Amino acid sequence: MDDNQASRAVPASPTPTVVVAMGGHAFMLPGERGTHEQATQNARAICSALMVFVEAGYNVVLTHGNGPQVGDLLDQVERTRDHIPTRPLDVLVAETEGSLGYLLQRAMLNELRQRDVRRYVVTVITQVLVDQHDPAFSNPTKPVGPSMTEAVAKQREAEDGWAVKLDGKRGWRRVVASPRPKKVIQRHMIREAAYRGHIVIAAGGGGIPVTKDAASNDYVGIEAVIDKDLTSSVLATDVRADLLVILTAVDGVYINWGTDHETRLGAVTMAECRRYIDEGHFPAGSMGPKVEAIYGFLQRGGRRGLITDAHSLVDALDGRAGTHFVGRI
Repeated sequence: MDDNQASRAVPASPTPTVVVAMGGHAFMLPGERGTHEQATQNARAICSALMVFVEAGYNVVLTHGNGPQVGDLLDQVERTRDHIPTRPLDVLVAETEGSLGYLLQRAMLNELRQRDVRRYVVTVITQVLVDQHDPAFSNPTKPVGPSMTEAVAKQREAEDGWAVKLDGKRGWRRVVASPRPKKVIQRHMIREAAYRGHIVIAAGGGGIPVTKDAASNDYVGIEAVIDKDLTSSVLATDVRADLLVILTAVDGVYINWGTDHETRLGAVTMAECRRYIDEGHFPAGSMGPKVEAIYGFLQRGGRRGLITDAHSLVDALDGRAGTHFVGRI
């Protein structure tokens, strides 16, 4: 049975499904050090906000970023490389999928129990297929890990084959490719678990990037970072979500951001969204991937998208806040 046949074999859920994507900074607020206690408290707070979807009767799939956390792991690897065997980036992504998934899973279970809601929560260590010939591998741009002096960076470049670049005032850093996600390997399992009413945490950090070995056809890990919003968009299509929500630090999407004419967008059609993208309103380093993720989801048949912050969720679901993206109108 091929992928399309397998997808058609699973009937659509009579219950609406939402995919909610949040950044890794949901676990570490501005000014915090990212301690375990802080991450635990922040996970509980975000899960409390997300209960609005449970109370509204949605099947729920959660995705999350891991930037600060995988950066800390890379720093640990660098500091102990002379004493402990190093681990590749794809393994570190898997480790943060597990650790952050655990914090969310525990927090969500506690929120459900507090409300006497009988639903299970499961974390899926998620592999995401990327194309080993993606142009991103020819031009790595995503900074990862700690800052270094130029001398150390050039040494790592020579000894380990790293690509390194000067990252503004932060100094020299390793840069890796950020290829586009092609397929979520565990998509059928995630969809079926969500359809059964379980809350699924998946695709942490954009998922573990894997490629297909040309000789053996085996999946192999590759050192890269996938944008978590783009992966969430692909996953939302795979699970036939009715709604894709991307949580960010601001209450909605703005055009003319940072000027006297900045305006929050309310409801946006696909045609309007495309025009704003083409006019350059959404920079690649901030709102660009989020808007692109929503737009791609709608292009592939998704019904609705929403970008807002966690504090505005209740109002946003009632149409009083956030930026709403709608399909063919």
